[in-house]
Amino acid sequence: MLIHLNTQADLEDAVQALVEQDPRLKPVLEQTGMPALRQREPGFAGLAAIVCGQQLSTASAAAIWARISAAFDPFHHDAIRKARADRLGRLGLSAAKIKTLKHIARELAEERLNLDVLANEDADAAHNTLTSLPGIGAWTADVYLLFCLGHGDAWPAGDLAVQEAVKIGLGLKTRPTAKQMTPLAEPWRPLRGAAAHLWWSYYRVLKKREGVISK
Repeated sequence: MLIHLNTQADLEDAVQALVEQDPRLKPVLEQTGMPALRQREPGFAGLAAIVCGQQLSTASAAAIWARISAAFDPFHHDAIRKARADRLGRLGLSAAKIKTLKHIARELAEERLNLDVLANEDADAAHNTLTSLPGIGAWTADVYLLFCLGHGDAWPAGDLAVQEAVKIGLGLKTRPTAKQMTPLAEPWRPLRGAAAHLWWSYYRVLKKREGVISK
């Protein structure tokens, strides 16, 4: 069963179902309160914005994306496909990110890739489709599936904040690796995306309570 988190009500229903599925999450929810749904623009623009922000501070990523989206308005994959690399570079994109965006733009133009249909695919299959694209890592794929497409079962196993929250919330001795996070999340299928929202909220509670948590 595929769940979509397109509204706050969708997320709240999913979180309540999660707590019933796994009672270990009840004290986590009691501390966080109901998490708020986080959404981004879907399609090429949404994925491009995530790519632009990879390995950058929030402020730097926002500044670069503001320049790019203003330079290409409306923002469309054909415009990026045809744009000169030096122009994209002057807007703040690295050579690696230019290569990634141009590759995705070509795949979309030639209809070998359809980003929207991923919302209705199994989360692991959709993840694999995205990570097969050059320059798209696991974190980028999962953030796109979760925030841009509202995929209810997307699981950002490599996210450090989620890992730290899971460690503390489940009483683990060490922070789990991305590989270890996959079996840990099995009890939360098909609502791992809702679980991620809950764990992010818990991480924010922990940061306020204990100061900035060491990575």
